[in-house]
Amino acid sequence: MLLQQRVFAPGSLHRLRPLLLVGTVLRLSACATSHAMIGKARPPITSDAVQIYTRPPNGPYEEIARLDTSSQTSFASTAQGKTDAVIKRLKTEAAKLGANGVLLEGIGDRPSGSIGTGMDSTSYSRSSSVGGGIGIGVGMNAKAGGGIAIYVEQQ
Repeated sequence: MLLQQRVFAPGSLHRLRPLLLVGTVLRLSACATSHAMIGKARPPITSDAVQIYTRPPNGPYEEIARLDTSSQTSFASTAQGKTDAVIKRLKTEAAKLGANGVLLEGIGDRPSGSIGTGMDSTSYSRSSSVGGGIGIGVGMNAKAGGGIAIYVEQQ
């Protein structure tokens, strides 16, 4: 049995490193939940203790951070499942910052890519040729949402 050994030119792998790094960063940032601090963080709590508010609570509250996330990379396939994934991620991020509430600003659809496929067929004879093809593409959407992580004073 003859084994072949591949020899790469010196530095050829070194040239691929920047591309691999950029690809990794883009892939990780596509699924990241982000926050921008607008107040002071508190000690972390469990995400089960975080409540979602669709309008400001009646009592006093403190704004901690602006949150943004999406359902991308979740395995949800329905609109409700994607919405649930967004809410879960908002609650998890708020809990890390010690917020006991999220003042929801909105959840909507965001294009996240497409999948396509196609096929063709060609036939040749002595005097003619015939060809044809068909393709299909399907757009994919993710849910994206944002809100304000808040700490609601308990009364």
